[in-house]
Amino acid sequence: MNINNHDFVQPVLDYLEQNKSRFIDDLCQYLRYPSVSAQAGHRADMAACAKWLVTHCRQIGLEARVCSTGGHPIVVARTPRGRSPKKPSYLIYGHYDVQPAEPFKLWKSDPFKPRIEGRSLFARGASDNKGQNLAHLNAVEAYLKTNTELHCDLTFVIEGEEEVGSTSLGSFLKSNRKELACRAVVISDTGMPSLKLPALTYALRGVVAFEVTVHGPSRDLHSGIYGGTVDNPAMALCQILAQLRDKQGRVNIPGFYDGVAELSAHERKEAARLPLSAADYRKFLGVPELFGERGYTFAEQRAARPTIEINGLTSGYQGEGSKTIVPAHASAKLTFRLVPNQDPAHVRKVILKRLRDLCPPTVRLEIKAGHGGEPYLVSPRSPLARAGLHALKEAFGHEPILMREGGSIPIVTEFKKILHADSLLLGLALPDDNAHSPNEKFSLDCYEKGMQMGALLWPELARIG
Repeated sequence: MNINNHDFVQPVLDYLEQNKSRFIDDLCQYLRYPSVSAQAGHRADMAACAKWLVTHCRQIGLEARVCSTGGHPIVVARTPRGRSPKKPSYLIYGHYDVQPAEPFKLWKSDPFKPRIEGRSLFARGASDNKGQNLAHLNAVEAYLKTNTELHCDLTFVIEGEEEVGSTSLGSFLKSNRKELACRAVVISDTGMPSLKLPALTYALRGVVAFEVTVHGPSRDLHSGIYGGTVDNPAMALCQILAQLRDKQGRVNIPGFYDGVAELSAHERKEAARLPLSAADYRKFLGVPELFGERGYTFAEQRAARPTIEINGLTSGYQGEGSKTIVPAHASAKLTFRLVPNQDPAHVRKVILKRLRDLCPPTVRLEIKAGHGGEPYLVSPRSPLARAGLHALKEAFGHEPILMREGGSIPIVTEFKKILHADSLLLGLALPDDNAHSPNEKFSLDCYEKGMQMGALLWPELARIG
């Protein structure tokens, strides 16, 4: 069969159209499991969700199993392998774990009782990531149920620890390297600017995290009796942190920008296609004015430039009323987002040096290293990227955009290191889907178009395979 002719995919697309109501029901079933990986009280829910997923995969014609790990289980599902000549192999990655739903009082409905309003489905995990990975499963179901030949061998790996750092997945990939060998990994766990601007994400920022604690006196002191004779740890910490960023929005750490490449004219042109104006973006965020590194647009600042953020800051008494003390210590949680060509080990080293240099001798500095992940970049002009862009255009009916994403997916670099496979990031989430926030939702239009994109993708990838 000539895979350059996509007419044979029509029965697959017809099946998706005929079963779209049932696909919504399936997603609602999936979303009812409170599969919160971060909370020990949901361990049984995690196992039940993985079991549901395996049962569902088997019902649609895949060979599926639950794989135990040191943490939450991983689901592996494969298209049946026949006796025909070997086909190019691809891996589809997703995760069934979700963020905690707290604070519950901010939800308009129970986060684990899916609610449809208009063309939006509200539930925790709807867009991050159950709706997105189920869209790919539905597309493969359509191939299998219509007996339409898939010109690729496909393996789904759907984990249960993405929201807590994918602790078990790296060792699982190493232990199952042969079975999971593939040309590339397809991931829908990112986003798109709008339904009229589907997106291929070709770069992700990396991250390095720290917790910094400044220790002062051996105990909280009466600020009237002792204040003025000891350095206040809260003040010292604030003074240290204030010197880590300059007035132009640049990270003020020598060596931090080593290796950072300037955006090409083509990349800046693509970033400028984003439909949101700076004024609309400011209004969306609810801030009086935007702030970022001088010389770059907000779209470039949020996705293509390195940053420093204070994620948490605490010291002293914070209860009702006042308590006049010099606190014994102060602490801050910091993350630095990195862009392609930055070396996380080098960045971590120069950050540590800068913090120690800034710390005065009147207090003691304690630094704990946190999680980390490397930045990722795949050529937006590669055959892999072109296949993804073609499938997006055919499914959504609009010219897709090339996009850098400000967040991090550390497992993408693990796929590259362990399986030697690049990742094709074809996100289906919209900017207002409230991932990690109350009232998370998923567009049913994105769900349907995502299934179509999944169906059209495999002939494209088979052709370049």
